[in-house]
Amino acid sequence: MTHDSAHGSGTRDAEAEGAAAPRLTTREAAERLGVKPETVYAYVSRGQLSSRRAPGGRGSTFDAAEVDALARRTGRREPSSPAGDLVFRTGITLIEPDRYFFRGVDATELARHHGYEEVAEWIWTGELRPGIRFTAADESLAAARRTAAAMPRHSSSTDRLRAAAAAAASSDPLRFDLSPEGVLASARNLIPTLVGALPMAGAPEGGADDEARGGAGAGARGGAGASLAAQLWEKLTARPADAASLAVLDTALALLADHDLAASTLAARVAASTHAHPYAVVSAGLGVLEGPLHGAASGPAHRMLSEAVDRGGAAPVVADHLRAGRRVPGLGHRLYKGEDPRASVLFALLDAVPQAAPAMAAARDVVATTARHTPLHANVDLALAVLSVTYGMPAEAGETVFAVSRTAGWIAHAMEEYTERPLRMRPSGQYTGPRPPQPLPVPLPVPKDTGGAAN
Repeated sequence: MTHDSAHGSGTRDAEAEGAAAPRLTTREAAERLGVKPETVYAYVSRGQLSSRRAPGGRGSTFDAAEVDALARRTGRREPSSPAGDLVFRTGITLIEPDRYFFRGVDATELARHHGYEEVAEWIWTGELRPGIRFTAADESLAAARRTAAAMPRHSSSTDRLRAAAAAAASSDPLRFDLSPEGVLASARNLIPTLVGALPMAGAPEGGADDEARGGAGAGARGGAGASLAAQLWEKLTARPADAASLAVLDTALALLADHDLAASTLAARVAASTHAHPYAVVSAGLGVLEGPLHGAASGPAHRMLSEAVDRGGAAPVVADHLRAGRRVPGLGHRLYKGEDPRASVLFALLDAVPQAAPAMAAARDVVATTARHTPLHANVDLALAVLSVTYGMPAEAGETVFAVSRTAGWIAHAMEEYTERPLRMRPSGQYTGPRPPQPLPVPLPVPKDTGGAAN
């Protein structure tokens, strides 16, 4: 008597046997999990599922309760998508109209109570590891610093981060180990390497001072064993950090660690679908993040807010934007009806920082002034602008915070994508060019030589 069949007789047999638990075929388990059958076997190999040989030796069977429990943990849901539809099933971030969650836990509460490294570990593994610190390997950090320091002086922080990621990859011979353990080892090395490759604020770029101050012998706040926020602070501003200011930066990093399938995350998943290593995945994310409508959106918000502080009010600044037909930066978010929950958390922390008062007042004035024309609420870019203006950071500081933080999310999505069918993201283009066959093109005439002597 078989326990499974295409008509579901396994359930009826189990009921007849009383105590026997229902068993699922590989196909049925894959449908409940919303994955391919190959991924089911990957779960078995990693110890996330147990299997039993079906009677007669034809395939494996799985306990239905165990499969359902795994589906709840991973956030995968049945039924699976129709054939040909591309669906990104993810257990990392859920976004609702006024809040968002990391693995089912309110992300703002996580960020209020835990530092960036702890939140990153939660996103990656579903385990909370209090006090964890990420440490860059000496060889990786040295290669990244040399590469970033060799770049032109006008290079942006994102330029340097991309170069640092490539250099770190070249120094990691095990970068193609795509097992969960291998990916996590690369991630814990890469993130502090990216921060360590940035020049110290106020130091000569690429000079010996960078190397000396950025290493383990740096100040107590950014030295060995310091949080990633403390290490990053010294790259953003020369002003000293206190506990309150570091708490704002650390919370911002934790809040921004992931936000579902933003454009940069989609790019990272496309890279991961080719089984690109984690450093290449992060490079793909960084390339998209630099767009002015994504991670770089905080720069215009910084400049607007700084001008509002200097001019003593937001009205003339907002008026300039409206007159020029430009949207007011730092306002509105397509996923939230009200204020961006990330901004709400950061504003609450900044309200407790006395030196942030002018920038906070200007930010609230921007929101109130714009509301006379259109009901837009503050987003996280405006909150990052308050942070950067308050502490004398450059306009690109928010983009730097965004890039370093979101690396954790890109890695988490890559780990999910590595378990999916490779190269599944292959859309077909809708060709709109001339119908073939077309004749060979006529070559353009060669320009006459106007330079004098013939070669």
